[in-house]
Amino acid sequence: MPPAAGYRADKANEEVKVACDPGADTALFIFKTISERNIGELSLFRVYSGIVMPGMDLVNQVNGKSERLGTLYVLNGKDRKETPKVAAGDIAAVVKLKDTHTNNTLSGKNNPVVMKKIDFPSPIMRVAILSKNRHDEDKVASGLHALHEEDPTFLVEVDSELKQTVLSGQGEMHLQVVVKRLKERYGVEVEMVEPDIPYRETIRGVAADSEYKHKKQSGGRGQYGHVHLKVEPLQRGKGFEFVDAVVGGVVPGRFIPAVEKGVIESMERGVISAHKVVDVRVTLFDGSSHPVDSDEISFKIAGSMSFRKGFKEAKPILLEPIYELEVLVPDEHMGDIMGDISGRRGKILGMEAEGTNQKVKAQVP
Repeated sequence: MPPAAGYRADKANEEVKVACDPGADTALFIFKTISERNIGELSLFRVYSGIVMPGMDLVNQVNGKSERLGTLYVLNGKDRKETPKVAAGDIAAVVKLKDTHTNNTLSGKNNPVVMKKIDFPSPIMRVAILSKNRHDEDKVASGLHALHEEDPTFLVEVDSELKQTVLSGQGEMHLQVVVKRLKERYGVEVEMVEPDIPYRETIRGVAADSEYKHKKQSGGRGQYGHVHLKVEPLQRGKGFEFVDAVVGGVVPGRFIPAVEKGVIESMERGVISAHKVVDVRVTLFDGSSHPVDSDEISFKIAGSMSFRKGFKEAKPILLEPIYELEVLVPDEHMGDIMGDISGRRGKILGMEAEGTNQKVKAQVP
């Protein structure tokens, strides 16, 4: 068996060749993880050098943590058979590794070698999932984590902006299999839906004077916050700018950060469609306060409501995301692809030959 490629973790990733020699220092590579109900996680590995036996202490060269090997198994389909040792070149499985996962290398302290990792394909399809029972959300999360350990070709992402759990995989069938396993193994059902689109809100006009007065009296100490804001657009990609233009202390300086905080919170929540607001400048230029009733909460509310009022007056619009796209296509089908991109409001950026195919570059909303 020819030597395998790897690198030394202690010498700036110096490349090495690991010979398949049972007499050499031990090095093994975890290439797959399986979850078994009765025994937990079963890590499948190949021994690249040395001999592996139960009770050995090895180091995970990826995270530096030590692992003690438990019972070793030789697999034959669904059948497992215990084995006292595994020599270089053989494949086996070990149970209950604490901090070791697929694509990790275990080796001795005196042999800090890391084997070449498996390059998994990038996802090509995304779906959002909704739990059919709200009480199962924790089970769904733990189940997806366990399934990802088995199958790293699908990814799980909790999108805080869209408030959705998004699965990415190799295609519709792949994601359906993941959902089916989730139901069969963990007893939870989820529904696959289209992920929401992360639109952005902005404005095209100017609200020169957006006034809001927050005033509340409920028997004891009340609430009072009064602000005048100017809301105007910025160039695309500039983000957010807050300007303090108060003159004469009509809004006390200690309350100005609260006004800005109220504006930022409204931007995060969105005004017209519950999507983030971008590329605006907000100027605080006037207002008033009460010596007793004014506090940070009052000015935070006033800043938030004044911004929302001014934003609606300043010709708000929605911005949609634009994705950069590359399509590798045979010459005879290039016209079909370009027509499809144009029909989806896409913009062709260019084409270049790549072997017998053409690579089409485009921007698509």
